[in-house]
Amino acid sequence: MDIAEIRKTAEHKMGKSLETLKNELHKIRTGRAHPGLLDQVHVEYYGSRVPLSQVANVTLIDARTIGVQPWEKGMGAKIEKAIRESDLGLNPSAQGDLLRVPMPALTEERRKELTKVVRHAGEECKIAVRAVRREANEHLKKLLKDKTVNEDDERRAQGDVQQLTDNVVAEVDRLVHGKEAEVMAV
Repeated sequence: MDIAEIRKTAEHKMGKSLETLKNELHKIRTGRAHPGLLDQVHVEYYGSRVPLSQVANVTLIDARTIGVQPWEKGMGAKIEKAIRESDLGLNPSAQGDLLRVPMPALTEERRKELTKVVRHAGEECKIAVRAVRREANEHLKKLLKDKTVNEDDERRAQGDVQQLTDNVVAEVDRLVHGKEAEVMAV
């Protein structure tokens, strides 16, 4: 493994950590409706559990209401039950074939709890990024020890890895700050 491969691997792993953080933040509910909120809901469908998006069309009716249109007639009750039993705290109501899922307003206390969850997710991501940096630096030190690269190249490569880490951590902070502002907005 050479310096370029080590840097590329570190960049790829840090990118994966960022994507994971974005997905985690995406799942955290704010006062606004968002179709992606129901992505983790699974429905019983002919004996197996499938994601809601595979048995129904999920759309926004307005800023605070999600609409769920089942593709089969008999699925409405199963979908309603699955949404009710999910840990999202949502209470769907049926209107013919269409299920309306209103977003309840968040209390101030719940908003503060959610900001803690957001910060924790950001911290977990930073820990993962630092672990990738440590791993990359260990690979670089091994190259130096094996005399595959000289000290200057190793030091320069460590600087590059540190710069990459700093950029990713700054992006994590930006994402966390943005999500906290979104959660606290009334």
